[in-house]
Amino acid sequence: MKKLIPLAAATALLLTACSSGNYAATQIPAEPQPTTAAPAPPAAPCDKTTELQSYAPDDPLPAPMQMTPRTTMAKIQARGRLIAGVSADSLHLGSRNPISGQIEGFDIDMINAVADAIFGKPAPGQPHKVELRVISSPQRIPVLQNNTVDIVARNMTINCDRWKQIAFSAEYYRSGQKTLVQLDSAAKGLKDLSGKTICAPAGSTSLDNLKKANPQINPVTADTDTGCLVLFQQGKADGISGDDTVLAGDAAQDPYAKVLNERISNEPYGLGINKNNVDFVRFVNGVLAQMKAGPEWMDSYNKWLAPDLGPLKAPPTPAYGR
Repeated sequence: MKKLIPLAAATALLLTACSSGNYAATQIPAEPQPTTAAPAPPAAPCDKTTELQSYAPDDPLPAPMQMTPRTTMAKIQARGRLIAGVSADSLHLGSRNPISGQIEGFDIDMINAVADAIFGKPAPGQPHKVELRVISSPQRIPVLQNNTVDIVARNMTINCDRWKQIAFSAEYYRSGQKTLVQLDSAAKGLKDLSGKTICAPAGSTSLDNLKKANPQINPVTADTDTGCLVLFQQGKADGISGDDTVLAGDAAQDPYAKVLNERISNEPYGLGINKNNVDFVRFVNGVLAQMKAGPEWMDSYNKWLAPDLGPLKAPPTPAYGR
């Protein structure tokens, strides 16, 4: 059955860059790292028992606007804003509100908390000191490596292969991979979709997991979550395989779709950071620890994800050891 593309999805396809606050969406040249910053430590052995280990957080955190000189945080403070790579088409995680024009969601709340820890909470009605740059899944690692952004919050799974290229915060959310299909599909899981065309974002763990789970599936890719949704709605894909957080947003936009109960993986999310900026990783982990200890993390989950994914008793427990 051919269906019309929802206006929000069609609009999201046009997005290439954006910003929050009063900052223009321009590309800022990569900035050199502080010459006094400590070099990245040697890569630690990584396996399934250690891949979630990040760097122990700073304790206590410096007060807002009092970042330690010659640190990554001091450089961000001097610039006047945190630059973050995000999604603008993942409903509930990072998507543009069609009324306000602002990008919002669970991932965006994580970014705003980091910015507030550096600059202080904004006055009522004022924006956070954040510049949001819309990136695709394949761009997540390159924009960190070339210092185009300070941090990435785009439902990125922590794994050993990525630790070789970038650094991660402690886990801030545990997702899982599921499959979205037509509402009238009889499929119960991926084993029932042999010979079907299933879309997964390029450069994602979802694509790798899909190929392993059923080699008889015909995988296709798109650079964005909305790209997969459009292929599905145009009848060019029989389903979408991805994180349950993303698929819940897709299903909310398409009344002719449903998400299967089968979960084929765990996907621990981390905030991506340049691997040379260990000081910033420690700072971010301190911010996340404060959010989880207080009401902020649970308030964000209940606002953005609980309506579709159900209640959660507690945030994921961080692991340190690097």
